[in-house]
Amino acid sequence: MKNPRIKVIIPAFNEADSIGLVIQDIPDLVEEVIVVSNNSTDQTEENARKAGASVLTETRKGYGYACLKGMDYVAEQAEKPDVIVFLDGDYSDYPEQLSAIIQPILQENIDFVIGARVDRLREEGSMTFPQIFGNWLATRLMRLFFGARFTDLGPFRAIKYEKLLALKMEDKTYGWTVEMQLKAIKQKLSYVEVPVNYRNRIGVSKVSGTLKGAVMAGVKILGWIFKYSLK
Repeated sequence: MKNPRIKVIIPAFNEADSIGLVIQDIPDLVEEVIVVSNNSTDQTEENARKAGASVLTETRKGYGYACLKGMDYVAEQAEKPDVIVFLDGDYSDYPEQLSAIIQPILQENIDFVIGARVDRLREEGSMTFPQIFGNWLATRLMRLFFGARFTDLGPFRAIKYEKLLALKMEDKTYGWTVEMQLKAIKQKLSYVEVPVNYRNRIGVSKVSGTLKGAVMAGVKILGWIFKYSLK
């Protein structure tokens, strides 16, 4: 893929302290960074603009809503990207590793890449027990039902734009990542995982940081898996 057009979508809710750091660490090969403020009430939007990002606002709360808003924005542009990268705004991922995330797409023609938060590269305390167990359970079920090779539901991921559109993503909240992986399996996309570093986020997680968030995320993820197992 020569001179690929790469865009990054970052869903963000009250990430004022971290969003600038995330944007500044994204490699220059990215054409546009799109921050979707998910009804933030702090300086997330202002700080993202100062850091050079295009900023959108999605008032409906939900990770999936924010991602879909970013996709709608890209779809309206005259020049479409070759690759879309999704990245969180809390600085738990290492944005500079984007180059490694997209390498299988650019050099090996892989359709879809997950940044896998492997144990040896995770900072202590960066993932809670519900996150670790949830990832283990979800990926084991995907292996059992679909023969999938995923080991993580990591949010740092890249996908060919045309393949992303074909997935017809629809989840509005916690099930976005697992929906993408399940649909990739069903549509027989080629995929790989790339081990990535992972650190303690800046601020408190809106999902794993609360009991309600962890439970709701778990229910949504398992719901998608069992729904697809019956198809």
